[in-house]
Amino acid sequence: MQERKEVVTFAGNQAILYGPEIKVGDKAPNFKVVDNSLKPVSLTDFDGVKLISVVPSLDTPVCDAQTRRFNEEATDLNATVLTISVDLPFAQKRWCGATGIDKVITLSDYQTMSFGEAYGTYLKDLRLEARAIFVINAKNEVTYVEYVKEVTDHPDYEKALEAVKAAL
Repeated sequence: MQERKEVVTFAGNQAILYGPEIKVGDKAPNFKVVDNSLKPVSLTDFDGVKLISVVPSLDTPVCDAQTRRFNEEATDLNATVLTISVDLPFAQKRWCGATGIDKVITLSDYQTMSFGEAYGTYLKDLRLEARAIFVINAKNEVTYVEYVKEVTDHPDYEKALEAVKAAL
């Protein structure tokens, strides 16, 4: 598996990403994750424009804020919003219920790290996902990518939302 160094830091420490760097114009790789009921889910299960919000864990302040922000914005977007983390599906379901998240679809990469390996967000040494945003158009082409340089920082919400609107 490809190792990418000097791309991101985690709490100020250099972190190694495993998997390829996804770029605008790439065909979006397929992946296999599970939903909150442990049902297998892949990219091909979703039509239209997709915003994929990748977070290390929903139970942390920035990941919580990021998922809440995209949940609020999802009302006005004609796109599917997915949040992918390695949190257990049961924890994702509990968190969504406790926070009122009802427009974002939370998916777990805990079983095989298929998403992380396909999209280059896998922090193998921590067994977490790096914070990232991907926008994928209806033809499953990547139209926007942000690997957040410091995993504990927020992504550029405005640029991601502009990319979704441009992909519609």
